[in-house]
Amino acid sequence: MKIAARIQDTFHRFFDSDIWYSFKKSKVTVIAACVTAVLMLSAIAAPLIAPHTPFDPASLDLMDASTPPAWYEDGTTKFLLGTDDQGRDIFSTILYGSRISIFVGFASMVLAMIIGITLGLVSGYIGGTVEAFIMRIADVQISFPAILIALLIDGVVRSLLPNERHDELAVWVLILAIGVSNWVHFARTVRGSTLVEKNKEYVQAARVIGRKRATIMFRHVLPNVMGPVLVIATIGLAIAILTEATLSFLGVGAPPTRPSLGTLIRIGQDFLFAGEWWIVIFPGIALAVLVLAVNLLGDWMRDALNPKLR
Repeated sequence: MKIAARIQDTFHRFFDSDIWYSFKKSKVTVIAACVTAVLMLSAIAAPLIAPHTPFDPASLDLMDASTPPAWYEDGTTKFLLGTDDQGRDIFSTILYGSRISIFVGFASMVLAMIIGITLGLVSGYIGGTVEAFIMRIADVQISFPAILIALLIDGVVRSLLPNERHDELAVWVLILAIGVSNWVHFARTVRGSTLVEKNKEYVQAARVIGRKRATIMFRHVLPNVMGPVLVIATIGLAIAILTEATLSFLGVGAPPTRPSLGTLIRIGQDFLFAGEWWIVIFPGIALAVLVLAVNLLGDWMRDALNPKLR
């Protein structure tokens, strides 16, 4: 009963908060949130709502290859958005491809947050040589584009693993590459906030009563520096999805057997000038809409959590 009461009280406080009011007031944000929710839920439920199983060879028929969208004379309602050169339903491939893109985006952002928050807290709270060492590494890494760091990591892993093994671990290699290339922004933000928080009275009180350093950092300081981190994570999610799409488009991302939206765009661009535009255009639209919706949510969250902009 106590847990239920706390949950109910939390919901009441949230719906009475300035953040919820700001969310309701912005029609663009509400639309972006709805679009993001629909796309993500559709991707998660792809096996249930997809009209076809596009990556099961037993279910494919080459006679259906290059079928145009349903509104063309040669189209059919069986394949609403048409098919690719192997007879795979484009709508179904988008649903399944979105699963990989969203999963890689979320997982890589979580990895980047874990690395960045930990190093930011340590450098900001401990200071001295530790802070200088971590921040110099961050300065060096931030001078290179994230895509180059990701390509470097992917290349190193490819050189260490056989091709068959790499294809099996391609998604996890993507997560590692994107996560490691994006931790710097979290670390720098958390470090700056920690430098402010560690001199406040509640931290000094925790030191006086004998709290351990790790406990103070992660239990007391961390909750008070999470506001900017959430904003960076939301915007970073869109960047991670785009980075994954770029790597897959370059051929170093998700394999054709487990394609993401980027892989679908790479496959489809070979048929663009042959008149089969739907193979590349529809996955491209899905990627653009997803990234735009997440970016709009990130912009709203940045404004909502910044007291100076209220």
